[in-house]
Amino acid sequence: MQGVQLTGHGGLDKLLYKEDLPIPTPNNNEVLIQVSAAGVNNTDINTRLGWYSKKTILPDNLKTKKDFQDLKNEKLSWAGDELLFPIIQGADICGHIVKVGKNVKRSRLGERVIVRTMQNNNLGMRTVGSEINGGFAQFASIDTREAFLINSNWTDIELASIPCSYSTAEGMLQKASAGKENILITGASGGVGTAAIQLANLRGANVIAQCSKEKAKDLKKIGAHKTIDRNDSLIQSLGKNSIDLVVDLVGGTQWPQILEILKSGGRYVVSGAIAGPIVELDLRTMYLKDLTFYGSTFNHVNVFYDLINYIERNKIKPIIARTFSLKDIKLAQEMFLEKKFVGKIVLVP
Repeated sequence: MQGVQLTGHGGLDKLLYKEDLPIPTPNNNEVLIQVSAAGVNNTDINTRLGWYSKKTILPDNLKTKKDFQDLKNEKLSWAGDELLFPIIQGADICGHIVKVGKNVKRSRLGERVIVRTMQNNNLGMRTVGSEINGGFAQFASIDTREAFLINSNWTDIELASIPCSYSTAEGMLQKASAGKENILITGASGGVGTAAIQLANLRGANVIAQCSKEKAKDLKKIGAHKTIDRNDSLIQSLGKNSIDLVVDLVGGTQWPQILEILKSGGRYVVSGAIAGPIVELDLRTMYLKDLTFYGSTFNHVNVFYDLINYIERNKIKPIIARTFSLKDIKLAQEMFLEKKFVGKIVLVP
């Protein structure tokens, strides 16, 4: 089959497109999915760069061969385990079931499915495209419990924009009990950000999106009530004690201002740090304002069922920036890193 193998931590040269990979054989409890489309995510880049290492301060500080050599003995996966290369990345999968394992009902053959990205079993958390071979190939073998039937008028490309980004956003909002309140979303133009805008709108929130000026109009079209430039002061733009909930995907040097704009009793939920993972926290502000912080990665399966319900009722809509052929994965990742688009980039095998 055609597919892309990640052969180690490093640059784009670590991505090898091949046309002679073996088609995976599903075990007794798995289904074989013919992949129709697979979305591109930050985790693809972060895993390749070794960004999950505690040694890494910024995503772009890994530029020399020595940088990558220093990571050889590091545990760099989502779950904190050592990655065994080569792996097939691709956390977002949409496709059709073409073969089933011995313990799987044959009635599943032909189903159109999307796959839950972050899975949990007796082995701990395992992520599609990291501990489990993912969608950057023509076929993927997936636990039957994690391949969800979808009945929708969306295209396969549109469905492939959902699993990772939208489950991350929905999980964040559920964990922080988001409702009809003032919500600031940082890094709002990416896959998780655009998902969070829509999902916060479903809850009746007043959504404030932080982004570049060039993307403001697009974000207002999908539901942001107000936008602020990513380089502007949060305090000057919004005022102190003005926000009930911050959905943070950025981190970085602007982070201390988040504590100032949160109301007393406010909440903060984070699932990304593209501007840098190391931040300055004044504990006095945190406890004197009775703030609550949430880290958000793994989600209960009910989050995925809720997403499917939103899709099938057309309560949300996919935002597709561009599609690429699987063999052009390096071009896709270069575009992804430029951050000049809104929504999701999707690969088609």
